[in-house]
Amino acid sequence: MSEPLISARGLTKRYGDFTAVDAIDFDVAKGESFGLLGPNGAGKSTTMRIIAATSQRTSGTITILGRDPEEHGPQIRAHLGVVPQQDNLDTELTVTENLFIYGRYFGLSKKFIRTKIEELLEFAQLEEKRDVKVDALSGGMKRRLTIARALVSEPDILMLDEPTTGLDPQARHILWDRLFRLKELGVTLVITTHFMDEAEQLCDRLVVMDKGKIMAEGSPLELIKAYSTKEVLEVRFGSDRNKEIAPTLRAMCSRIEELPDRILMYVEDGEALLEEILNKKLHPTTSLVRRSSLEDVFLRLTGRTLIE
Repeated sequence: MSEPLISARGLTKRYGDFTAVDAIDFDVAKGESFGLLGPNGAGKSTTMRIIAATSQRTSGTITILGRDPEEHGPQIRAHLGVVPQQDNLDTELTVTENLFIYGRYFGLSKKFIRTKIEELLEFAQLEEKRDVKVDALSGGMKRRLTIARALVSEPDILMLDEPTTGLDPQARHILWDRLFRLKELGVTLVITTHFMDEAEQLCDRLVVMDKGKIMAEGSPLELIKAYSTKEVLEVRFGSDRNKEIAPTLRAMCSRIEELPDRILMYVEDGEALLEEILNKKLHPTTSLVRRSSLEDVFLRLTGRTLIE
């Protein structure tokens, strides 16, 4: 195997008495789409800032492109494309002007940038908006422009911090399509998210984080197989009846999770279990059989859902 583009061992970041990142180990291979999955406050964004060479670690080791970010921060940043949680585009400039000026920050030639802009406008589906000021763009368009801007310098690693937060479903899927295109081109992606469907769609491999620690690591499928069952039966009996009926359900299934609004039952055959419940005349108000997801993995590992 070639040397990983990013390698961390015992990586720790403390702010006073608070430990934001707690002795984590991980590697990111060239061309991989690597995810950091977890709720707000899990330590994902702090880890990203360390990788981006904008925040110093407290202890442990990390190398990016074979270099220590504390010794070679500017050299590393020259090879990174960063998409922050909040778009920081210049709203008074046009789409094209934002791309051009950002390219000049990297010392790229005007000729190269002009050619690159045409490629990026097509990639971001913004050809018709090239002369429109950023302030007039939709949220999804701004997000695509932020990603396109991060690609001006043709980075070795593209880092995306919560890339679809605040976007409507249609805009999210358009953005996913753009990221799939980058994966096909072999761009290395490092993504933080608290959306389990996004992690399942985009990540070849991921770590599940909570309270600064890595709880599990693997591909989405590997994690689901390791920490959940094939199917999940969700049943609701009403807030007053859920606690009353839970002991009966627990006797029918080796693992259940009681949430405030519903009960989750982890089984290999959800339809068969639902039929058994109905035969006992328990009469749930709603029921749903679905496949296990990364949210079920996180619930198993931490005792809470991904989005609280």
